[in-house]
Amino acid sequence: MAAIHTLIVDDEPVARRVLREELEAFSDVEVIGEAENGAQALTGIGDLRPDLVLLDLQMPGMGGFEVIQRLPEDSLPIVIIVTAYDQHAIRAFDAGALDYLLKPVSRDRLEKALDRVRVLHRNQRQVAESLVRLNDARSSDGWMGPPVPVRRKIVGRSGSEYHLLEVNDVLAFQAEHEVVWIVTARKRYAATQPLREIENRLHDAAFQRVHRNALVNVNHVRKMTPITSQRWLLTLSNGQEFVASKRLAGAVRQMLQW
Repeated sequence: MAAIHTLIVDDEPVARRVLREELEAFSDVEVIGEAENGAQALTGIGDLRPDLVLLDLQMPGMGGFEVIQRLPEDSLPIVIIVTAYDQHAIRAFDAGALDYLLKPVSRDRLEKALDRVRVLHRNQRQVAESLVRLNDARSSDGWMGPPVPVRRKIVGRSGSEYHLLEVNDVLAFQAEHEVVWIVTARKRYAATQPLREIENRLHDAAFQRVHRNALVNVNHVRKMTPITSQRWLLTLSNGQEFVASKRLAGAVRQMLQW
């Protein structure tokens, strides 16, 4: 198996050193970098492209969940949460983290977490969907620290690669036979979920069904033109057009007026 390139992210130097020393016992794990805060973590993830990130949740400034929200769309590391708080760790795990480690990290617990990493290593789709679940995790009791703006993500496939796309950058979802296309200003990606599941997940976002095969982001609607008494032509910001019934076009128009 190829080496698991690993980035350690923790604001405590002692914690980083302990993790590095423990990881040296595993021949298939290579620590390629460390970061002491969220900004350094994002730089390291973008530059080093690690397979695995051991990510501390509680860091000054930018915490672990904000790091996940800000991941570049083509960086898909496996994330293992590291925290001193059991409650936070369990909720992170439920939200989609591959695993969690409680400080102080024991060798046995680390080995079990790495076993899970080995199973998932190179499975980009599962890694991407895990990151999306983590990114969407929210709690009303402040367990993730101070609130940060929501940057919802969705998984898109281009060839053999998977990307984490910002939902706000998506112009439309369009179903063609068995494939659902994610339309952005630059290109199209294949979705990993059916259109109905996407619609249910984004029910509180700015997406409106305009056809049985299409959802459009109303923030990207630039023009609405009647073509018959019962049908409207919607033009998006990239010039793409969709035909909508009068009833569905009315729902788009109402959302545009909010």
